[in-house]
Amino acid sequence: MSQISRRKLITTGLAAAAGVSGLVAAERIARRYGLIPPDSSGFYGPGETLTYAAQRLITTHSLAREFPRSMISKAPFANEVDKVSDEFKRHQAANFSDWRLAIDGMVANPVSLSVSDIKSLPYRSQITEVVCEEGWSYIAEWIGTPLHEVLHAAEILPQARYVVYYSIQSDWWESIDMADALHPQTFITWGMNDGDLPVSFGGPLRMRIPRQLGYKSVKYIVRLTATDSLKRFGKGLGSASPEGGYAWYAGI
Repeated sequence: MSQISRRKLITTGLAAAAGVSGLVAAERIARRYGLIPPDSSGFYGPGETLTYAAQRLITTHSLAREFPRSMISKAPFANEVDKVSDEFKRHQAANFSDWRLAIDGMVANPVSLSVSDIKSLPYRSQITEVVCEEGWSYIAEWIGTPLHEVLHAAEILPQARYVVYYSIQSDWWESIDMADALHPQTFITWGMNDGDLPVSFGGPLRMRIPRQLGYKSVKYIVRLTATDSLKRFGKGLGSASPEGGYAWYAGI
């Protein structure tokens, strides 16, 4: 992806774009740098484009705030999930011993990894905040394998531009661009607050993306697909979120 200086960003008007003419100018600049989100059509499309392009150009390498252990929430909120499937219940009854994470698409070495396989890869922890667009939040320690380590195990190809990820809940899927997929704080999470990741918080495996709103951190992950285009997935909007009225890019 081409880079642009902060000064040039300002002089081109992207950072200060306002009104219809500003949004049109911003879209032209975003298109020039390949920063058009998959949900760029429709009434809110220009705003989605401006938000995504501006944040990517300015904050690509920024880090989400990490907190001291003393600030971990005493009673973190586990938002409800629709009734889990019978398949999930079978895995849970077996203590997730046969749970697999498949990595396919634009990779040289498609693999299927167990939870133990993932735990054997390099891992780290972070104390970050889950922020929900509905207004609640909590701080927790998340222990997991950086997503880039998992993608490296599958030998992701340089042409890949996005990673699509799926929950065992069949209608729950999301995607992120490579800036977030390769970011050091993006985890395949399997632990929380010094223990295994509880089922209510997404165990055995949850995507954790602290630079975006909580709905991008999908629970019960079973598959990752690397791709160069999101048009052939679902309705072509990038994930289930914009199909349901939310934004594809939910940066905070």
